[in-house]
Formats: sequence, C-alpha cells, structure tokens
Amino acid sequence: MSTDSNDEVNVLQLSIHGVLVGYLAGFKNGRNVLSIADSFKNDPERPTFSLITHPSFPKAAEIMAEPWARNQRLHPVLSNLLPEGSLRELIAQSLKVHVDNEFHILSYLGEDLPGAIEATTMDPEDVPGYILRAHGEARAVKFDKVTQDNKFSLAGVQMKFSMKEKDGRYNLSKGNVLGDWIIKTPSTKHKFVPLNEYTAMSLAGMVGIDIPEIKLVDLDKLDNLPQINLPDEKQAFAIKRFDRDNDQRIHMEDFAQILVKYPHEKYTSANYENIGKVIYDFSGDGLADAQQFARRLLVNILLANGDAHIKNWSFLYPDKVTPRLSPAYDIVTTSVYIENETKYALNLGKTKEWYTVTMDHFQSWAEKSGIPWRAIKPHLDDTMAKARELWPEALKTQVMDEAHKEGLRTHWARLQKDFKIEAKQ
Repeated sequence: MSTDSNDEVNVLQLSIHGVLVGYLAGFKNGRNVLSIADSFKNDPERPTFSLITHPSFPKAAEIMAEPWARNQRLHPVLSNLLPEGSLRELIAQSLKVHVDNEFHILSYLGEDLPGAIEATTMDPEDVPGYILRAHGEARAVKFDKVTQDNKFSLAGVQMKFSMKEKDGRYNLSKGNVLGDWIIKTPSTKHKFVPLNEYTAMSLAGMVGIDIPEIKLVDLDKLDNLPQINLPDEKQAFAIKRFDRDNDQRIHMEDFAQILVKYPHEKYTSANYENIGKVIYDFSGDGLADAQQFARRLLVNILLANGDAHIKNWSFLYPDKVTPRLSPAYDIVTTSVYIENETKYALNLGKTKEWYTVTMDHFQSWAEKSGIPWRAIKPHLDDTMAKARELWPEALKTQVMDEAHKEGLRTHWARLQKDFKIEAKQ
C-alpha cells in the first residue's frame, strides 16, 4: 500500500549519557512525535532526561507512556534546547530552512546541545518498525542533513556561541569537539553589554552567589565566528560552561523545560513561588538550593536585573540523576537599557515592583513555596550585609560603563529601606 508524502518521516535518535531515550519522528507535514523507548521507561536507574521523567516525579510513568506530539514546534523539553532571536535566524538562514523548522534545527545542533542530550540522524533501515507502525503507514526516508562548519546552540536573544578554548584562543566547536565556554559578543543594539554582565556577575559572586568562571575576552582572540555585525567595542563576555567538564557532558535543563513551557511563555507562565517550590521539593538538597535561590532573587532586585525569567534558572544533574540548582548565569543590569524599567521578570509575593518590594514579600514567597522562612531570612540578611559593605567601593573599580554605574547607584537609592544601599562617592 502506498503512503502519502505527508506520512514520510525523518527520524532522530535521542540519547543521554549514551543511554537511548527514544526516537523523534519529523513528518513532512510538520508534525513532530517523540516516542520514549521501553528500555528507558523500564529502567529504574535511568539517567534523568527531564525532571518530568524522574522516577520520583508524580505521574512520570504516565507522562512517558504516550508519545509527545506537537505540530511544527518540538515538545518544550526539546524546543527549549534551541536558540532564540538573532542567533536562531542566523542558523536557519545558513541551513536554508524556515526559522520555525525546529526538527531540522535540532538535527543540525544535535551534537553539542545544552546539557547531555544528543540527537543523531538515523538511516531508514535502522528505524525500529514499531516506531513507524505507531504512526499508521509512516515510511522512514533518508534525511539529507545539511553540514556547516559553524555549529552552536545556546538559548538566548543575544549572539552567543559555544566555543573551545586552547592556548588563549577560542574556536567555534565542531563535530565531536564540545565547547567549554559561552562567548557573548557585544550587542549592536545596547552599549557595553559584556562589561555590564561581567560587573553584575562579579558583584553577585561577592555576596554568596554561586557563579561559574567568567572573563572578558578580546574580540581578536575569537576565531571562525560567522559573519555578524559587531559594534566598535573590544571585548566579549565569556562564561565557563557548567554543563561540560573535561569534554564530558553534564545534563542540565532550564525551568521552561521543567515546567513544560515554550520560550515565548517565559515571562507569563510562572512565578517565583512555582520555581521555589520545585527547587525545595525535588532538589537533592532542597533547603540549600532554596537558600541560594532566595539570595539570587534578592541580588537580581539589587542589581536591577529585570530579565530573570524561567529560562534563566536551571537544574543541573551532576550524578546524571539527581537535580541541583545550577550556578547563576545571565545576571545583567537591564535597567540601564530599558527606559523607566521598574519591574523584575516574575511575580514574587504578588509584586514585580523593585521600588515597593520589602522583606515581607520574601516572607510571603517562602511561605507560599513551602520553604521555612526561618531558614531563608538569615541568607537574605547576609546578602544585604555583604552588598552594603562591599558593593559601593567595588563598583568604583569595576569595568562597567560609568553612566551604567551611576544608573545602578540611583537604583540602590530608590529601593525600600530593607534593601537600600548607600553609594560611597
């Protein structure tokens, strides 16, 4: 019996740490279906593919029992592995595919995705028959995967690339070579973003925030970048990939994946109570990670970072199974770029307003997240004490643009008394 061309499928095999997870079928009509392999479902010691497949997660068995089907887009666990914005457009253009063709983009980026998931193309004869029979008269066809020299995949609206450092130079990762640094080039829209992020992350590290290694890298040390527009600035921001360790993959997933939301829902689909509860309930050390989460919430307010949405928080799986809060990333003083910005990204204690939030809102957040307030308050007090003692003087010698420094000092003065910081001139 002949099949319609819409029933032709390309198939990717998904694996994590060398363990088969399942098969992703991409139909010509744009339908994408992930079928979890029985061997994965039935393995009580399986590595964690997503928190929703963890053996201790409610209804994990039911979630994996049925295929994960979506039209055009991939399932959010996979869709959130792909870059956004200008970087996505650049990749789609180089592949000569539509920017929404997520199956094709995933297949191209599948060797160096965030975390430990790998997506590899399959020859038709290698596709298990039960995968095709599950879709009626589907017929596997050969996938002509486009090969480019430049491969990179990290979610975000800035131009940022996964690069390999060697002898002080940075190259785009190729083939089986895993990138060990994320390099963020200067923005053509906003001035001195690398200097801003380096300063904000450095200040965060001074007050007890767990940050990866960071540095500023001269642009002439970056090799094989694609043809992109760059402003007249000298340095890029570099952050060590915490999902890589000596060419080994460490799995991670952001909270858009964990909460099964698409990137366009990152500001509207959750609040900080939702994230806090998941951290406290499911982390391998729920209390310690909730305390660190609380510190970061406060630091984002103090540093006027309005972009701490659900994709800017992640779980890391260092033992391949148990989730832990990842190190911090993407802390930027956004208020200096957005006129009259007064709000952070998600609700905390029923407010988003920097200049009305108090310690009482944090207590409300803790209680609604089910986290003991008595275990959170000392960490907030410690963060504030260190910020007030260290930041005013430290800011003077940081690399942030002087106008941005002044904007941050003005922000400190406008905060409620619980969080106000006096700038030393």
